Amino acid sequence: MIDVYSWPTPNGHKVHIMLEECRLPYAVHAVDIGAGEQFKPGFLAISPNNRIPAIVDPDGPDGKPISLFESGAILLYLAGKTGRFLPRSTRGKYKVLEWLMWQMGGFGPMLGQTHHFRIYAPEKIDYAISRYSREAARLYGVLDRQLARSEFIAGREYGIADMAIFPWTRSHQNQGIDLGEFPHVARWIDQLESRPAVQRGLQVLADRRKPLTGAEAHSNLFGDNQFQKR
Repeated sequence: MIDVYSWPTPNGHKVHIMLEECRLPYAVHAVDIGAGEQFKPGFLAISPNNRIPAIVDPDGPDGKPISLFESGAILLYLAGKTGRFLPRSTRGKYKVLEWLMWQMGGFGPMLGQTHHFRIYAPEKIDYAISRYSREAARLYGVLDRQLARSEFIAGREYGIADMAIFPWTRSHQNQGIDLGEFPHVARWIDQLESRPAVQRGLQVLADRRKPLTGAEAHSNLFGDNQFQKR
């Protein structure tokens, strides 16, 4: 039984979906990031960057428990553990990895900044809103052109790159994105949303989801408590 420490955010959903796709037994432990539970010593012991998700697998690769943080690393670990959703061929594997890295290094962080300045920032800064909204549109354009050439992100096979990118597109309206301008992305989203495992993964902790507003949540996510030494 894999222990999953998570919250219903795009990064959390990536791992929830992968676990459901692989039908691995897992237990979910909610980490309320608005309430500051990501700073508790027990969670920091397995996720020193105080970010969700993290996992503990008691049946690690050497038969001993292993803990992992960073959603991309977790996806790769679960793909290796199950032999699923990552091509065995060297060429196919690296095609998936380049798009996984694209999500981890660009798509996710830039859309996160877009959300911040459009929705959460206490002061509306026109330059920041424009800069990140335009970058979001550029990245959706990259994604749309790729999906015009292939059914899934890295080719004909659905895999961990799709699972990593998809959850971030679910808030496209908050990012200022009109999917009518990106028809291939819209087709791909519909295709993934129809998968039963994706639907189940999106329901994990869905009842706990709530707006991350208020002084406490802002401090825990963006303010003084986020930067406190621990």
